[in-house]
Amino acid sequence: KEFVTELFEKAKAEGIHTCLDTSGIGFHTKPSYLTKIDRLLASTDLVMLDIKHIDPQKHLELTGQPNDEILAFARSLSDKPLDLWIRHVVVPGVTDDPESLYRLGYFIGELKNLKALDVLPYHTLGLPKYEKLGIQYPLEGVEAMPKDRVPALRAEIIKGFKDRRRELAAAVK
Repeated sequence: KEFVTELFEKAKAEGIHTCLDTSGIGFHTKPSYLTKIDRLLASTDLVMLDIKHIDPQKHLELTGQPNDEILAFARSLSDKPLDLWIRHVVVPGVTDDPESLYRLGYFIGELKNLKALDVLPYHTLGLPKYEKLGIQYPLEGVEAMPKDRVPALRAEIIKGFKDRRRELAAAVK
């Protein structure tokens, strides 16, 4: 993190836009860590955060990691003076169920600095890399997501997003 922080600080001093592309894994609330991450984020213009699955158990099954740190990181970014983009890959039969998509939208609806949502169709372009490395492909047998399905899946996320924003606006009144 120190290298990236120093790089971003030098880039910002030169007027260069900075973007942190992350999965958010490893975020925690130890004071020493928060000091380091706050320093990095102070020179960050944009965070592109992947949320693989909103459901804790399904996220664990998909990635081998819990999603609580990732969601806590997203929440911690909400009050920072930077732009936030959320990215979600829709994988057939894994991350494309309507309930999970709605819940993802509902969650990101609370993020104040959200500027974009990328809903990306799963593809199998990484399969040859795994084969060459002799590593079992975690999504072996899963077909690519047809691109024409993405707008409807994105609409389900947006529905949850709008519902959450309406609730938050009503609570303020």
